[in-house]
Amino acid sequence: MQTLCAPLGWLMKLAYDLTGNYGLALILFTLMTKVILLPLSLWVHANGIKMVRLEPAVNRLKIRYFGDKDRIAEEQAALYKTEHYSPFATVIPVAVQVLLLLGLIQIIYHPLTWLLGLPAETVSGILSAAGADAASSAAELTAVHTIQAAGGIAGISPETQAAVLSLDMVFLGFDLSAVPSAAGGILLLVPVLAGLAAVALSLSQNRLNPLQASQGRVGKAVSMGISVGISLALGFFVPAGVGFYWIWSNLFTILQQLLLNRIRPPEKEIDHEALEASRRELAAYTDTGKEAARSREEIRREKEDYRRFFAVGNKHLVFYSEGSGFYKYFERIIGYVLENSKMTIHYVTGDPEDGIFAIAREEPRIQAYYIGPKKLITLFLKLEADVMVMTMSDLENYQYKRSVYCKDIRYVYVFHYPLSTHMVLHTGALRHYDAILCVGEFQFEEIRQTEALFGDPPQELIACGYGQLEKLYDEYRAMPKEPHERPKVLIAPSWQADNILDSCLDALLGELLGQGFSLVVRPHPEYVKRYRERMDAIVRRYRDYAGDDLAFELDFSGNRSIFEADTVITDWSGTAYEFVMVTERPCVFIDTPPKINNPDYAKITVPPLEMTLRDQVGIRVSPGEMAGLADKIKAVLSDDSYGPRIRDIRENIIANFGRSGSVGGQYLIDTVRRQVLRRKGQTEGET
Repeated sequence: MQTLCAPLGWLMKLAYDLTGNYGLALILFTLMTKVILLPLSLWVHANGIKMVRLEPAVNRLKIRYFGDKDRIAEEQAALYKTEHYSPFATVIPVAVQVLLLLGLIQIIYHPLTWLLGLPAETVSGILSAAGADAASSAAELTAVHTIQAAGGIAGISPETQAAVLSLDMVFLGFDLSAVPSAAGGILLLVPVLAGLAAVALSLSQNRLNPLQASQGRVGKAVSMGISVGISLALGFFVPAGVGFYWIWSNLFTILQQLLLNRIRPPEKEIDHEALEASRRELAAYTDTGKEAARSREEIRREKEDYRRFFAVGNKHLVFYSEGSGFYKYFERIIGYVLENSKMTIHYVTGDPEDGIFAIAREEPRIQAYYIGPKKLITLFLKLEADVMVMTMSDLENYQYKRSVYCKDIRYVYVFHYPLSTHMVLHTGALRHYDAILCVGEFQFEEIRQTEALFGDPPQELIACGYGQLEKLYDEYRAMPKEPHERPKVLIAPSWQADNILDSCLDALLGELLGQGFSLVVRPHPEYVKRYRERMDAIVRRYRDYAGDDLAFELDFSGNRSIFEADTVITDWSGTAYEFVMVTERPCVFIDTPPKINNPDYAKITVPPLEMTLRDQVGIRVSPGEMAGLADKIKAVLSDDSYGPRIRDIRENIIANFGRSGSVGGQYLIDTVRRQVLRRKGQTEGET
């Protein structure tokens, strides 16, 4: 404190000597600190502008490497280094202000030492003569008040006595040496004025300070709350001079920000349109939906299901479903387990309207539970079971962890798409599973290379198959089929950046409209959910073509339109491969940029099926080369070689086609049996 107070005390004494008035000295002291620290403030201001200017690039990194926290941190650090940006600069103004406050509090509590500049031995003599407790933080103020109230005391030199008697710490009727919470009266205005000054500063900074102006409403509200809280505390519980300083510091900061903006205008360096666009893109990309407002009935139901779940002991097999649409990936496996064992299946879902509840009413050995995302975190941590099965990747990587109560649960992953693993899933997404029911053996090498490359523990891999494809195949075979007078072409884009709708729909439709096709545009449900206004604008743009030539399908409740199509045009939608393998018809792929969730995928030597199958089950077209597309589609539709070729591909890629339920179900039954025997200390041979 001695080191800190020395320069500040000298500055305060200079201000007092210049003004001869304590209140004016505090105002001048505040102004002088702002002037002295102006170069630092200008650097912090420039750093703040740079931060806002870099935010679009940071947002794009978060989109590009979404889910890979380590890679995002690395890329962000590299960007900051390249741009010479220091994220710690925002801490500097707070640190400086804290140091100034600490120093000023000491100066106000020690006017003899710092304001009058008296030597330590002289101060000690004054405290002794005035009967002040030298150990008290307010000893010097007490001594000043005692001497001034008595008009002087014995044991002090006349010169010192005169200096103390001349020290007037009252300004406009406010005793700036008194603590408002103790003195009360007019001094209570000090914390009120300090709070109002803080509000004024916050409101002005929300408009003037580039970094604070870029915050959201919540961030601004929190900043204001903290600032007002500090101001009230300073005003109430320390000498009024500190609150007085704080009032003027806030007011001068407003003027300082105006000056900084004049010296270096933020609007010349910040592209606000790009900033807002990047925020919208990131929000659309990361919006997994906040927990929706729930009815009392849903909250009550969740509590009951939560209690009911943990009231059941000795749970052998637990399934977790992220929503109503995921049961289809478990359906055939669950069916086999029910038919070939006596186990009860405990099925946890995050959707209160999940169709599993209707199924459970008909099947007493399925126990269904509705658990929302917050309680689900606890359920995962407290889970006790032999086996847990799910389609959710990134177990342990984010909020949903392996159980801390039961370390021996076997966690089994089931795929909800029939393609490769390493381009769709980022590195480490399957790391914490014990076993994986693979679509086919093609996934084995991908996973094994990933394990070796990144040091993941080896997992049990089972060539199970893909039950959803089998179900669609059976439904398609049972559908009545009528030849179309005009070939039906389904346009089914993905929802990723640069998809067909956003990059080349006009060129595509321009080539196909009026060419004898019946066109149906079926956007991805996520695209409609995130970009409804954009989708509505597309529909309006083509309303004059509504009818037999062109239709937009925005009802996603069924798959009939997909499998009634003669061909599908897509970019990177997984639905296209289901169409191909179910109908045995070719597909037209538009080569928009692929969605790569895992930037490390190229380190795996096995090429992703998403890439290699495109030329085998259809044709590829560049977005910029649409000319003649109608003739290419007609040629594809007349090519009879695709059917046998697609059947061969399906048989070679998809394991156990038609038998995935029995393979996956038997694996779960056997795994539960081994888990039970292990708990009993037995082996299968002993039974």
